[in-house]
Amino acid sequence: MIQIIAGRKGKGKTKQLLDKVNAEIKTAHGNIVYLDKSSKHMYELNNRIRLIDVSEFDLQSSEEFIGFICGLISQDHDLEQMYLDSFLKIAKLEDKSIEETLNRLEAISGKYSVDFVLSISLDEAEMPENAKSKVIISL
Repeated sequence: MIQIIAGRKGKGKTKQLLDKVNAEIKTAHGNIVYLDKSSKHMYELNNRIRLIDVSEFDLQSSEEFIGFICGLISQDHDLEQMYLDSFLKIAKLEDKSIEETLNRLEAISGKYSVDFVLSISLDEAEMPENAKSKVIISL
């Protein structure tokens, strides 16, 4: 399952994402990973949530990003949820179509039973059709 928190830059998506992940860890049976473009929010996350600063891994394309996601899943069989803050930036999709990457994440989610929650700096109206139905918060 993919859920999306949508809205332009500066609208409060990260706060919503942090609130959601910190609430989810209280009832999670498996592990939760939070991917971000920096480690700035480290102290705002529950200490049971693994923060990964994606900028440390020099990803060059959305294909490499998908490989990175698959690598994380392969290393943790108890992984239940992944939170992706600044999705367009960390997935190398700024000024590009997100449709194919969302389709691949959806397939990965179904195959490995990992839920994804993304914050995307786009208005809901600007998103492709396959993304609009996944929006849970639009700011």
